Order: sequence, then C-alpha cells, then structure tokens
Amino acid sequence: MSELNPNKKHNKRYIQDNKGNPKYRLKPEEAEIINEYRRILEVIKRKQSSDPHLLVLDPADVHIGKLCTSLVSGEEYNTQIAIQRVLEGVAGILNKTAGFNFDKIVLILGNDILHVDGPNNTTTRGTRQDVDGMWYDNFLLAKKLYVDIIEYLVTIADVFIMYNPSNHDYMSSFFLADIIKVYFRNHKNVKIDSSLQYRKYFTYGVNLIGSCHGDGTKMDTLPYLMADEAKDWSKCKYRYMFTHHVHHKIAKDYPGLSIESLRSPSGSDVWHHKMGYTSSNNAAIEGYVHHPKFGQVARITNLF
Repeated sequence: MSELNPNKKHNKRYIQDNKGNPKYRLKPEEAEIINEYRRILEVIKRKQSSDPHLLVLDPADVHIGKLCTSLVSGEEYNTQIAIQRVLEGVAGILNKTAGFNFDKIVLILGNDILHVDGPNNTTTRGTRQDVDGMWYDNFLLAKKLYVDIIEYLVTIADVFIMYNPSNHDYMSSFFLADIIKVYFRNHKNVKIDSSLQYRKYFTYGVNLIGSCHGDGTKMDTLPYLMADEAKDWSKCKYRYMFTHHVHHKIAKDYPGLSIESLRSPSGSDVWHHKMGYTSSNNAAIEGYVHHPKFGQVARITNLF
C-alpha cells in the first residue's frame, strides 16, 4: 500500500495500487485512523537549547496483572492501580522537572512490566502468581499505556527506549517491546533498543548510562561488565547503572561506576508479605536528570 492521495475531483481519499491508480476508496473512519497515525509520525523539529539536559524515566517492576489484597498484606494492588500509578508517576516527574530543558528522554522499558508470562498465570520459569485479569487483556493494556506515554514524551524531547528482559515476563515483555518498536518504526524522533541483551547502554555527553533487570549478574561485577561491553566507557567521566528486580533502594559507588536499584510502584502480594518484603512505604517511580557536561544533577521520586 502506498501513500494516501486526495482525489481532487471528488474530494475523497483513495489508496493507490502499485501503478499509482486509485484502487480502494477509504471510509471516513478509516481515513481518520490512518491520518492520525501519519500525524504521529511527522518529524518534530526542535530549537537547540543553550542548556540541554537528559531525563531518565524508569517505571520499574510495575507488574501489570499483579493482585494484592488488603485482607492479607494490608494494601491493594491490581491492574487498574498499576496503570494509574505509572501515569501518575510519569506526570509527577515531568511536573517536578518542568524547569529543565530536555533535548533527550530515555525511557526504560521491561523489568517485569507484566506479572506473568502466559495463560497459566506463572512467571517464565513456572512460579504461580496471584493475578488480576486475563493475560491478553493485561498485555494490551500495557501496550496502550506505553504507546500513550511515548506519544506524550516525544512532544517534549526525542525519546530513546531501552528494553530490559526480566524474569517474570521474559517472552511477553519482548513481544511488547517489539510491538512498540514496530508502532514507532517510522518515527524519526523515537528510537528503541528491543534486543534481548540483558545490559543496555546509552551515552549522553560525558554520561554513560546503563540499565539491566538485576536478577542475574551480581552487583559487584557490573563495573567490569560495563567497562568491557560499553564502547564509550573511556570517553565518559560519569557512569551510572540502574538495576531493578528487588523493588527497593540499593545504591553503591564503585571505582568508576555508581549503581542504583530502583523502587517499584507495585504492592506486596501474599508471598512478599509472608517473607517480609513489604513495599507500602517505598512504592515509587523514579527519574533522573543528567547534564551533558556535569553528570547527574537531580533525582526525582514520585511516592505513592
């Protein structure tokens, strides 16, 4: 299918065949859908800022489809709350950082965005979970959530998406990342690394920013891995690695690298409550502001 062209004589829109001849007349609702899709693919030309910054947005371990009840753990968490918290957290971080000029936004995707990996309501390795909703509904809700977020973020700055494979939804989150990549494939202001590499890296000025889920490699080996894997290690003065998986804050400085584990917006289910891994005082979505010359200059936490 080639481009849509207006037929001037009848003032209607047609899809052309390979020879450029009108082949199928679009219905009004079809033309509206296609025109809307074309609008979001328009290249956004931005004025260069004299004081640019990078915003790292990281909704970590959202677990869409997770079910927590106050009867057991003292707090409620379900699909609706998960989506609401992501939207509220992203909006809160953007409001708190409104004074900065952003020329780039890094959105970290994955990291147990979905709670289960298939119709049996288990993680990828087969551990059963307490679930809210059907797996396919939660997948579609996650897709819509991230498409909506990206479409909004790109109005602020160009967006780079780093996908981290994770243990709850190894297959499903990859499909989700690939669908999002296809959706924005022609958008010049959106780029996504949806590969299955566990550790991803992004360079911004003298900042080297890495991200991984954190369920495999030990924290004290990450500096060596980044030095070996990231081509810009020697070019960057400030280096950061964001990890996930544990749902609470861990931060440690190593020679040449600062590592930080991010909080999760999700609640405590039966297993977490039994083990004492409660998150009622720590549920949050976090963001970071980086200057191209001076490194990380601000961190923002949106608590729930």
